[in-house]
Amino acid sequence: QVQLVESGGGLVQTGGSLRLSCAASGRTSSVYVMGWFRQAPGKEREFVTVLRWNGGSTYYSDSVRGRFAVSRDNAENTLYLQMNSLRPEDTAVYYCAAASLPFQERNIRVPLGYKYWGQGTQVTVSS
Repeated sequence: QVQLVESGGGLVQTGGSLRLSCAASGRTSSVYVMGWFRQAPGKEREFVTVLRWNGGSTYYSDSVRGRFAVSRDNAENTLYLQMNSLRPEDTAVYYCAAASLPFQERNIRVPLGYKYWGQGTQVTVSS
């Protein structure tokens, strides 16, 4: 089992920045991919970004590419999401997610592909 705990959410004005953290514990050696999803009120959970834990390749949704950056600290088993140029439409609960092998690559951008989830952290961008 892998446990995930997010932190760093909050209220920020349009154009501002926030940095989210996701601390992983438990069987972290089994993690294959870690990423971020978000869910706004009344909407489905959507993909934001994912990082392959070994190798470090990253993928981003079109809506955040160029504004958000995912990174990791292997020693601390922590995933980060640096969010810049925030917009009101970025307002959502942000969830950290992780998956181990075997992993279905076709599910890399869908919540179905991830077994482990954090509790979520609220990000609110005011206009």
